Amino acid sequence: MIHTEAVTKRFEDLQAVQDLSLQVRKGSIYGLLGSNGAGKSTFLKILAGVYKPDKGEVTINNKPVYEIPDTKQTILFISDHPYFFSQASLSDMAGFYRGVYERWNEKRYEQLAKHFRMDTNKRLTRMSKGMQRQAAFILGLSVMPDVMILDEPFDGLDPVIRQQMKNLIMQDVADRELTLIVSSHNLREMEDFCDYVGVLHEGSLLFERDLDELRTDVHKLQIAFKEPPEEGQLIKDMDALHYEVKGSIVFLIVKGQKDEVLSHVNRFNPAVVDMLPLTLEEIFIYELGGAGYEINNLIVE
Repeated sequence: MIHTEAVTKRFEDLQAVQDLSLQVRKGSIYGLLGSNGAGKSTFLKILAGVYKPDKGEVTINNKPVYEIPDTKQTILFISDHPYFFSQASLSDMAGFYRGVYERWNEKRYEQLAKHFRMDTNKRLTRMSKGMQRQAAFILGLSVMPDVMILDEPFDGLDPVIRQQMKNLIMQDVADRELTLIVSSHNLREMEDFCDYVGVLHEGSLLFERDLDELRTDVHKLQIAFKEPPEEGQLIKDMDALHYEVKGSIVFLIVKGQKDEVLSHVNRFNPAVVDMLPLTLEEIFIYELGGAGYEINNLIVE
């Protein structure tokens, strides 16, 4: 569905995206995560055809995107700062979208505007950030796209509206096999929302995995020893993301198959081994820590 191969984009002396290759399957929800300045927004704009990559290939449904109107008919991009024409109301913007997108669904637009109690004649620039975000979603969902590309899409929405918007998107994913690629710093939200996740760091893809597989391949352990092993001995042959000792308790985050990890730990005769739930936020933090983007304590004077 979405395919990129060795995509690279530079702005003067800034390397925003570097040799980035990924694939997103039709009808899936792909969460694009990363540190600030990792290149997420730039990459999403390349996918949407806003930017032309300096190198590499971007295709959606095996067709190029940049300056290809037929492809763009099937794509809807909502940026982190939704754009509306100066002085335009929701009704004005709907008129523009109606003339541009061949699949525009007038009945859906009217239903959504009524449901969210939007004043369709009020100037959008006079609305709150949350109301502008709702307007962007109403327009976007009425386009009936095959692909939605969303950059921090739920920022500014209250919890009720946020859930309603997610439900509408999930309905289109289920009913029409809408393909969604979404960037967000709210990892807890992405954990419930996405099928796949990819983590960008310094313009490159650090890793990408099926979210369910990721949970089964990364483990958090709390291990109590009567006689703790020597420092580093426990993780000598393990792919450890985090290792911390507090007295006789070892806290460990490690990659690998569950049975193999437990078998290795049991060689050291632990008194107690607890395998604890691991959040996407913890995986994100420790994966980036391995790439040199770890949490460091800072004392300012």
